[in-house]
Amino acid sequence: MMFENPSQTRSGGVMKILLPLVAGAFLAATLLFLYDMHGSIAKLETAQAANASALKQMDDRLETEDSTMRAATSALAEKMGITEDRFRARVVQLRREQKATEARLKQEQSQQIEGVRKEHKEQIEGVRTDIAGTRTDLEATKAKLDKTIGDLGVQSGLIAHTREDLDQLKRRGDRNYYEFTLAKGKRPTRVSTVALQLRKTNPKRGKFTLNVTADDWTIEKRDRTLFEPMQFYSGRDRQLYEVVVMSVDKNKVSGYLSTPKQYGSPQQAQGQ
Repeated sequence: MMFENPSQTRSGGVMKILLPLVAGAFLAATLLFLYDMHGSIAKLETAQAANASALKQMDDRLETEDSTMRAATSALAEKMGITEDRFRARVVQLRREQKATEARLKQEQSQQIEGVRKEHKEQIEGVRTDIAGTRTDLEATKAKLDKTIGDLGVQSGLIAHTREDLDQLKRRGDRNYYEFTLAKGKRPTRVSTVALQLRKTNPKRGKFTLNVTADDWTIEKRDRTLFEPMQFYSGRDRQLYEVVVMSVDKNKVSGYLSTPKQYGSPQQAQGQ
């Protein structure tokens, strides 16, 4: 005689209850999934239909515009007396010519700009060359003015044209320099070891005449000009002396006497 196990009986009862519940839940989930999928498919179909309608409208509009363009092209071609194909070919040719013209104009413009730049550069270089040449000429002119031939035909040393030039010559220490101012009609004025006397002046032309007395000899320097070295020899060794007048007024002149370093006295100009 067989007896049933109580635990097995209870387990079998639970399983009988759970199986329908699990099956029902699975069926409900499946139905919900199918419903959602059906809704998504419906939305996609609606969107696809709307897109198809929009595409059809676009195709219709493009076809209409193309027809209009073709009609316009045909009318224009007919008006011009050529076929549509020839007209289209002509349009293509004109576009090519336009692009070629634009490229040519751009190239010509670039060449013109480059040419202008090159011309300006050459002009600038020319100006620089002219400036350099002018500077060289000025230096040469200055050298000629600073070193000149005296009235005895002897190369003079540096000639002062301003007070600053004279101060610079004094600082060099190569020669002795004695400044003077001579009044017209006065007795000779002693300057270092010589005597100078102003005879006449011509301020308009910058000329004058004066007498130079040295070693008991008097030399007339007639119609001399500003900054002209008036040269004479004096002393036991016959050294070169120079008189330079830097300004001419109606009744007086001013300038300086230049003597060799070992000759002349350092006294200032004074009346004899």
